[in-house]
Amino acid sequence: MIKLKDLIGIFALSLLIFTSCSDSDSDSKSSNINKGDDPNFKIVANSDEGLKSFNRKVNVFGIDIYAVPNVEDKKLLHAANIMAQYLDNDEDDKIDNPDVLNKMIENKAFVVMWASENDLESMNQPAGRMGQDLGNDETHPNFVSGGLKGEFDASIEEIWHIITHAGYSQLYPSIFGEYAGTEISNAMDKARGGNFETIPEKYPSDAWYSYNDNTCEYDCQTTEYFYWAMSSFLGAQANRLNEIQDEWKLNTKEKLETTDKDIYKLLTDPKYNLPKVLPDGTYKH
Repeated sequence: MIKLKDLIGIFALSLLIFTSCSDSDSDSKSSNINKGDDPNFKIVANSDEGLKSFNRKVNVFGIDIYAVPNVEDKKLLHAANIMAQYLDNDEDDKIDNPDVLNKMIENKAFVVMWASENDLESMNQPAGRMGQDLGNDETHPNFVSGGLKGEFDASIEEIWHIITHAGYSQLYPSIFGEYAGTEISNAMDKARGGNFETIPEKYPSDAWYSYNDNTCEYDCQTTEYFYWAMSSFLGAQANRLNEIQDEWKLNTKEKLETTDKDIYKLLTDPKYNLPKVLPDGTYKH
């Protein structure tokens, strides 16, 4: 198993080498970055190719989370802690599924945090990297710690998306692949009441997954299904049925176990080491 302290040590060494080789302008830029007060992760200056409009980042076990200047430091660090808790869900200083993390690193996975849509429009997507975005105003650190109250914390969703998209779907393509015929997409088709390459005008009355964004194609529909199932399994949707039932009806672990047996079997299969505890943004190891 990969020891997180070993990973942190490697990245700390890399940062030291980078710092020692930087010119005075880079040193000045770094000195203007507030490193934050998190015990595990520090905010550092960023100048990565294609992402230079994002002035700083946090590295979580090899995965970069970038932020534009107007993103709050506490929300950037919160996203880092959510990522850490998903990857080391029992917080025992060991990555739960090292192969998933390795696959994410192989795919150069990253997250960008934006403050306005213009931040994304001006971004140049780095070639050969898999990314996911997360908004400052949709990140709410107190949602879980406050007892699933207040505005929903989108980091629960968007951080999970990059883990499944760049990790699980790539490592286990026949199981979690985001295309027709995989185990998860077959489960999704049952949940939607049929195989729909495009959004149907109306879903069958017995469908419990009825995502209706026409810009979300089949692969995207699969990614969203994985999120709805996982977040409900972990308890994130327990108090949100009225808000989400137009898209998703099985908002609790018990409903999943009773109604969507296929996805429940995947979520609880020990070989995949999927999360069992909902991240709250306070990673401890």
